[in-house]
Amino acid sequence: MTPHEIQPDDDACYLALKARDARFDGCFFTAVTSTGIYCRPVCRVRTPKRENCRFFVHAAQAESAGFRPCLRCRPELAPRTPAASTGLDARAWSIQDASSILAGQAAHLLDTPDAWGEATPTVRQLAQRLGVSDRHLRRIFEAQFGVSPLQYLQTRRLLSAKQLLTDTTLAVIQVAHLSGFASVRRFNAAFTQHYALNPTQLRREGGSRAKGASDPGIHVRLAYRPPYDVDAMLQFFATRQIAGMEEVNLVPGDQSLRKTVAVQYAGKRHTGWLVARFDAAASRVDLRVSDSLRDVLPWVMSRMRALLDLDADPRAINSLLHAHFPLGDGLRVPGTLDGFELAVRAILGQQITVAAARTVATRLVTRFGEPLDTPFPGLNRLFPAPATLAAASGDALGQLGIVKQRQAAIQALASAVAQQQLPLHAGADVADTIAALKALPGVGDWTAQYIAMRALRWPDAFPAGDVALHKALGVQDSKSPAREAQAASHAWQPWRSYAVIRAWASLPVVSRNRQTTAAAIK
Repeated sequence: MTPHEIQPDDDACYLALKARDARFDGCFFTAVTSTGIYCRPVCRVRTPKRENCRFFVHAAQAESAGFRPCLRCRPELAPRTPAASTGLDARAWSIQDASSILAGQAAHLLDTPDAWGEATPTVRQLAQRLGVSDRHLRRIFEAQFGVSPLQYLQTRRLLSAKQLLTDTTLAVIQVAHLSGFASVRRFNAAFTQHYALNPTQLRREGGSRAKGASDPGIHVRLAYRPPYDVDAMLQFFATRQIAGMEEVNLVPGDQSLRKTVAVQYAGKRHTGWLVARFDAAASRVDLRVSDSLRDVLPWVMSRMRALLDLDADPRAINSLLHAHFPLGDGLRVPGTLDGFELAVRAILGQQITVAAARTVATRLVTRFGEPLDTPFPGLNRLFPAPATLAAASGDALGQLGIVKQRQAAIQALASAVAQQQLPLHAGADVADTIAALKALPGVGDWTAQYIAMRALRWPDAFPAGDVALHKALGVQDSKSPAREAQAASHAWQPWRSYAVIRAWASLPVVSRNRQTTAAAIK
């Protein structure tokens, strides 16, 4: 057994494997020496003997050791291991040393397509982003994960390709391109070397789910770790849904979300729609994406995982927050498909109720949103592009009920995003982005923290000035409720974003939706 395998918890891993416990899906992989295959803990095949099992935290480690992914449980579908966690240690962030944290953040950046745009990241670029030398990065990465950054990235690309080959009918050349390979020849060589199958053979053996799908679009699957409160997540979106671009179905057994989508990539704005339907029994989301988005499919899938917070590790989060919020174990932090859209909606929501913010946002989409044809009568518009709102006149925004202070904030935000000066996605630098947001007119700490929580996917964001949060924490009558909330929040680090969601959920629905955010602006 190598130093990079899970050593102290091998027995715990085997117990989770025997139970096929979905809570551990993606937290480790089981490599079976008698078959040369590695599997997810939820694999339905016959449980291998304990002496034939080796356990790895990352798929890249298993592949580096010479194991191939299972064609049945498909390791590429497993939720990603959060950068906050390593192995099965639920308290990872509080005890890791600086090198482990740095390695985890490097892996997170490699897992985030938006962090690099159209470019393929190199070790030097990754090291520069993290402020260390490439030699130091290689050393700490290999010490933490047992593979080099390039091996880790190669595994991620191959598993992404494996999913596209199995779930979709995309041509092999498209799969190679979307997975980050420079040529089909290199893709075929890498695939055959790692998996002992060429891409066409895999498609024949694994079958293609999309071939038999009756619904239009590209079908893929996205897994998550339970517990997951599907009702709470969809209710959050339903309360805020904008007519024309979002539809939430809360009917038990058919819980789903439909949404229009726009992705800027390679100098082109790709537009379309998606449908995400929860399959709680299988702990997964069945995602259907319009054919018009096939060229940006990996980005859409990554953003969908962020929107629904599918990569969260409930064990790590609940180990810290359960005692404070015992009824919130299945709650997740809602994300966004478009950071600019989320930021505009956050500004519109300053000092007004959720219902009022939704009304103004609907007017904005109706007035400035681009029309879009979809198979769904209720979906027909996109959220306005940054350049469109940057060019909008104050009078036009004022006619929608947007006051001058928020007009200035929206226009400044739109201008910064349109000029690519302000990235609003999970790969952005959190501290720099929060500072840049707060430098905009009319944007204070509440708005910046809310954007960091949902658009930047920062698990430790904390809008200390939120009035609803003050009420949930029982500090609304103190002299300095924001200071009291901030002090209380130290016990919840590094999961304060999740603590905020749980605190809001503890309020009665009417009270929760009527709260204003008095500290939202400067």
